[in-house]
Amino acid sequence: MAPKRKTPAIKSRLVKQLKAKGKSTEAAFAIAQSVLKKSGNVTSSGQATAKGAKRGAMTPAARAKSRAVKKSGGKPSDYTYNRKTNTTRKR
Repeated sequence: MAPKRKTPAIKSRLVKQLKAKGKSTEAAFAIAQSVLKKSGNVTSSGQATAKGAKRGAMTPAARAKSRAVKKSGGKPSDYTYNRKTNTTRKR
């Protein structure tokens, strides 16, 4: 019997979000694997890449600020985080 591997944090979080939106467990895992593989966060075997491990370890605020920096430039400290909407605004 093969050893059971731990699901990466980024994948677990996405599966939880998809299930909250009404997807079955199997569908949520399939969608999460597909999306995360396409974005380079997990390998085809389901293990986290370096990028996926880094994103999985971030807080929601850090991820939101990272997205904002990528989209609009600047530094993460230039943005404030709104936890109710999971968005950022430039200071």
